[in-house]
Amino acid sequence: MRDKRALDVIDLNILNELQQDGRLSIVELARRVHLTKTPCTERARRLERDGVIRGYRAELDPDSLGAAHVAFVKVSLHATGGGDLDRFNAAVGKVPEVQSCHMIAGDFDYLLKVRTRDISSYRSVLGDVINMLPGVRTTATYVVMENVKDETVLPIPQP
Repeated sequence: MRDKRALDVIDLNILNELQQDGRLSIVELARRVHLTKTPCTERARRLERDGVIRGYRAELDPDSLGAAHVAFVKVSLHATGGGDLDRFNAAVGKVPEVQSCHMIAGDFDYLLKVRTRDISSYRSVLGDVINMLPGVRTTATYVVMENVKDETVLPIPQP
């Protein structure tokens, strides 16, 4: 669990640099944030240990992997009491085509981002998987025609 210690400007600079390039060597990272190697390493490890940095990964090209088709799906459940939400959450977490799932405050319950090869494979995922998830009452699909912005980098607050 992350302690409540505020992030200082050096921490924020480290986070910004690592978001831009998670493969930076510690020596290059230290140079960019104007620290020596040891304190930079200690800060990066603390940010990892505190859960501010959750991991490092490669950013993959969906087109190259046959996952270029994107649809957003509004999901409404029959009920949201008792264990209804927990059952849905557990089940949707096991669907590999669902890239993200957000519980929504509004006139529906969840918004899913779904990636598939094409519209035909999306139709199968919708009918055979998403509509069969626990408690699903209705769905509405919005197919992405063009990706204008899909930023994975978080804005770093200024102290």
